[in-house]
Amino acid sequence: MQNAHLSALEAKHATLDRKISAESQRPMPDQMIIAELKRQKLRVKEEITLI
Repeated sequence: MQNAHLSALEAKHATLDRKISAESQRPMPDQMIIAELKRQKLRVKEEITLI
């Protein structure tokens, strides 16, 4: 069970990383969106380290 949860968190982390990268590549990136995505990514990373 923990392994499936860890895999899901890692997938979510990777998805957030791609979203941050995509937003950063836009001609006028929205810094508020990037900041929120980074906060979400950090929360997921913290949860991964607790497993």
